[in-house]
Amino acid sequence: MQAKTAIVTGASRGIGRATALALAAEGFDIAAVAWRDTEQLKALAADIARLGRRCQVFDRDIGDCAGHGPLLDEVAHTLGDVHCLVNNAGVSVLERGDLLDVRQDSYDRCFHINTRGTFFLTQAAARRMLAAPATDGVHRSIVFVTSSNAAAATVERGEYCMSKTALHMAARLFALRLAPSGIGVYEVQPGLILTDMSAPSKDRYDGLIARGMTATPRWGQPEDVARVIRTMAAGLLPYTVAQEVRVDGGLLIQRF
Repeated sequence: MQAKTAIVTGASRGIGRATALALAAEGFDIAAVAWRDTEQLKALAADIARLGRRCQVFDRDIGDCAGHGPLLDEVAHTLGDVHCLVNNAGVSVLERGDLLDVRQDSYDRCFHINTRGTFFLTQAAARRMLAAPATDGVHRSIVFVTSSNAAAATVERGEYCMSKTALHMAARLFALRLAPSGIGVYEVQPGLILTDMSAPSKDRYDGLIARGMTATPRWGQPEDVARVIRTMAAGLLPYTVAQEVRVDGGLLIQRF
């Protein structure tokens, strides 16, 4: 099998963990990035090793843009050229509440991680992809994991919605810049996915799902999102350029 490497941010839990495992099953060695979640990263590395792939773990804050170059250097040294970057790392609001009470630290945190850090990591990775020779038969890709909140407003967490809407545009911009070089850039918009991040709202959304909030009457699972990302990374959507792929059980379909 042709050697290929994927970086997955926010890889220790939820969508990131499921994606790392799915890409390993697709034949990628994995650079698993998360911040202050060492034990979960170690467990992921062991699971990937059982799939017969290499996994190097990195305890890094993607919001620290000065660390992007050293991170990419280490990945290249240990695993080789990067063929796929999955921008999954993200944070939610510090506290849900009235839009008029949003605190600057919560706003800055969402943009620092979800938007700024992801943008500049993508920039650095894209430069290296362009500088490296293409590998025959290996698709190069960048996947942005945004949110249904990139399209649908939730007033109780406005700063998160804004950060993900900005990331939606970033996916389009990078797609236009990189498509002529054969690098596929994609966006995945997860809806109600059951993860540690969404767990505090589970009771509320259990009731809404039961009353028809989603066309498919269940929570999404991280593996639902990971399957879509695996398809993108495998190069099975060669004529798709940044169109958002919703993994939301029909949440955003207009109905009447």
